[in-house]
Amino acid sequence: MTDQLYSVGENSFEHGRLGTLRRWGRFLCGPRNLAFKDVLTWQLCKTIAMGQALSMLICGTAVTCQYLANAGVETPMLQSFLNYTLLLLTYTLVLAFRRGENNIVRILKTKWWKYFLMALTDVEANYTVVKAYQFTTLTSIQLLDCFVIPVLMVLSWIFLKTRYRPLHVIAVAVCLLGVGAMVGADLLAGRDQGSSSHVLLGDGLVLVSAALYAVSNICQEYTVKNLSRVEFLGMMGLFGTLISGVQMAIFESKAVPVINWNLKICLLFVAYTLCMYGLYSFMPVVVKMTSAMAVNLSLLTADLFSLFCGMFLFRYNFSGLYIASFVVITLGFIMFNIVPTYTADQSYSTNDRAYHLASSADVQQDGDIVVDWLQKEGQDNQDRTGSSHKAYCNGFCSQI
Repeated sequence: MTDQLYSVGENSFEHGRLGTLRRWGRFLCGPRNLAFKDVLTWQLCKTIAMGQALSMLICGTAVTCQYLANAGVETPMLQSFLNYTLLLLTYTLVLAFRRGENNIVRILKTKWWKYFLMALTDVEANYTVVKAYQFTTLTSIQLLDCFVIPVLMVLSWIFLKTRYRPLHVIAVAVCLLGVGAMVGADLLAGRDQGSSSHVLLGDGLVLVSAALYAVSNICQEYTVKNLSRVEFLGMMGLFGTLISGVQMAIFESKAVPVINWNLKICLLFVAYTLCMYGLYSFMPVVVKMTSAMAVNLSLLTADLFSLFCGMFLFRYNFSGLYIASFVVITLGFIMFNIVPTYTADQSYSTNDRAYHLASSADVQQDGDIVVDWLQKEGQDNQDRTGSSHKAYCNGFCSQI
């Protein structure tokens, strides 16, 4: 009897511990039981692949920019103008030939000022981060550019009503840890490039650029999920071309005419424009599948792809921390995507009710083990008592 009580105590303790682990799991991931098949899904693999494809496109723009800079060409507004013009010639023309309520005339009548502000935000975000290279170092830009992540979380919480679970916050911290490892590898490899003439000004420009990128990405996520990807890109092409064209005329009127337009320079401009066009065209697809937050986490590996290319093209030094950084960032990205976010419209009562029901199930399961054992013990005792009484009665009756 003592051994059986001890065994029941052990079972109760073990199931109590499992119940505690389940409750911690639900605290981190929400009211959802995750199995291994729920983690490594085809959707997650596709998201990772598409995110890394975006990173490689950014890598292509970085490599071509480096070659242009080595050739003495520094015209960021001209490069942006070419990208927006290509968007104008494709997506804006598609909108121009549309009929019905979603044609370009109706869009411009009702929402032109919204898309103008969105395009202005995007153009200035690109311009300020390029301008920051003239005043601060590459290390500062890589670190401060991650400011887009917390800003994006806050804006998503306020405007898109996105709600994050503790696992999402941990995943973001893991990704930022990977960025720290990448910056440390840069310092060890002696790649602290850039100017340091006005560090505070340069750092401020990076922070402004990160905030503008966050605003642009939030607008993009809302538009592609609620309206249309073609509408978003068409309007960005239209207003982006106008804004970047005006800025190019103001700031680069002297730099553009002195460019030595040989075949190499032309091919570099073409390669940069195609990479940017692919990035702008492909990014809304990934944002619609996941979120702007997930896309920005995946883009943290873009600097690593640029470094890997730089090792072969520009003879950068290699460090094992680059590989560790890539693994850590990818791990954080996977952690962020295995548990879906939810919105405030999906009422808290539903989530809380699911959580309490799940917790009650754990308690009920643990309680059922003890109750079943007690019932079994009671039945066994009763059977033993009844058997003994029956044997005694039969013996006594036979004596009579």
